Amino acid sequence: MAVDQRTMKATPLWNSARLSMAIFAFLGFLNFYSLRVNMSIAIVCMVNHTAIRHHDATNNTTNAIHQRGTAASCELNADPWNSSLASYSDEEDGELIWDKEGQGLIHSSLFWGYILTNLPGGILATRYSGKHVMGLSLLAAALLTLLVPVVARANIQGLMVLRFITGASQGFVSPAMQSLWTHWAPPLESSRLRSIGFAGSQLGKVITYPLTALLCQYGFDGGWPSIFYLQGLFGIVWYIAWTYAVYDSPAQHPRISGTERHYIESSLSGMVTTNKRLKTPWLAILKSMPVWAIFVAHTCCNWGEYTFLTNIPTYLKEVLHFDIKENGFLSAVPYIGFWLVITLSSFLADFVRSKNILSTTATRKVFNSIGKFVPAVLLIGLSFVGCSQWGLAVTLLTLGVSLTGFQYGGGLFTNVGDIAPSYGGVIYGVSNTIATIPGLLSPVAIALLTPDQTQEQWRGVFYLSAAIYVFGAVFYIVFSSGSLQPWAVDAAELHVSAREEELEEKVQLNETITNDRETMGQTECPRERRTVEC
Repeated sequence: MAVDQRTMKATPLWNSARLSMAIFAFLGFLNFYSLRVNMSIAIVCMVNHTAIRHHDATNNTTNAIHQRGTAASCELNADPWNSSLASYSDEEDGELIWDKEGQGLIHSSLFWGYILTNLPGGILATRYSGKHVMGLSLLAAALLTLLVPVVARANIQGLMVLRFITGASQGFVSPAMQSLWTHWAPPLESSRLRSIGFAGSQLGKVITYPLTALLCQYGFDGGWPSIFYLQGLFGIVWYIAWTYAVYDSPAQHPRISGTERHYIESSLSGMVTTNKRLKTPWLAILKSMPVWAIFVAHTCCNWGEYTFLTNIPTYLKEVLHFDIKENGFLSAVPYIGFWLVITLSSFLADFVRSKNILSTTATRKVFNSIGKFVPAVLLIGLSFVGCSQWGLAVTLLTLGVSLTGFQYGGGLFTNVGDIAPSYGGVIYGVSNTIATIPGLLSPVAIALLTPDQTQEQWRGVFYLSAAIYVFGAVFYIVFSSGSLQPWAVDAAELHVSAREEELEEKVQLNETITNDRETMGQTECPRERRTVEC
């Protein structure tokens, strides 16, 4: 039976082994997302846009006329709230001649690899070692990233294959981290610890976008190659530190205090099994509507996530007409807000649960709703704002992306640990596999919706994202739960628990019989005649 968390005295989070784990997870996800989004900005300065325009004179003449006309109309004054960006300039030219279709395939090839390994990642982490699965996954991605400049200069097909393999190596990361938190995150700290770790993904974007823009202009070996060399090196350094500092469970950690270990293990008692031969109840999982609520909400969330992850730089260039340096810095702005919202909302979620202000189920539904409904409204508003009001556009974009952080801090992304902690890695592996589909489809959908790269066409992109957000929010409200599911308790653990209770009852019964006999002996037999028979 699970321990009542509100009656337990928690060991301080500060200077604890579990906080150290969250910090290394933070750095790991920072590296993870840096390796994922680097191509979004890098490709802007890798590609020779002038050569591409000459390659298809008819279509690109139309685009050039449109862009020049729009840019001219955006140079009337420098007021960011009712004007344009006066510093607009033509896009910088790189050395590679890749058309729009080829660029889209480079982006999507990573997700084709990524979708294949999420489920195996969850299974391997659950049965073996979440620490090593996550560590080796990111190490492989870092080593592959070092090869990008050489392969990209050779041919675009080779780069697509390399990105596919890189995506496949990254697919193990998130399920493995979920599996690790199964053994490390006390329920009433779960939102905070998981979100501290995952917030690294947003800071990774905050750092990568402007850093990539700067390296494009000032880096070595022609600028853009330095992006991939430096990020690959960081991944190798992180892996070495991760291997030394992180352990699969408190019981394996040589430096954890006895008090903290007892607190973590007691708080998870009855919720998590240590059985490595645990059989996954696939049928029960696939029939569970709370699980499907996570699947659907996760997929809808990722549509918006992937749409903006890979296309914010393109939107800023094509509609708002920012140059590469401004593009890099402004692409990072929404993710500063995202990072802050994730962190603050995770503390708020744990607070309202610990004080019984909201139940776990209500907390998850409320936070997920904020993270979907409000951004949907803001995206619709954004669709009507063009380069003549670029300050308002950036503000709406920032708020829209930032507030989705409620889903991560206290919503669906911490929900797996509520309903089925022992199967967290497996369920998240399935969920992330399904939720990667938007990463494959959104680049294609955006290419189809924005053939001429106009504001009106981008409006369709925002409408579609808003509609998907609303559907995901409603589905999650109806079907989600914050309670431990009956099928999520390991049968072997239940058997052991039942045997322990049975043995305890027998011991108590024997003690009662012994006490009764002693009492009877004292009543019926004089002290001097007390014998074995008596």
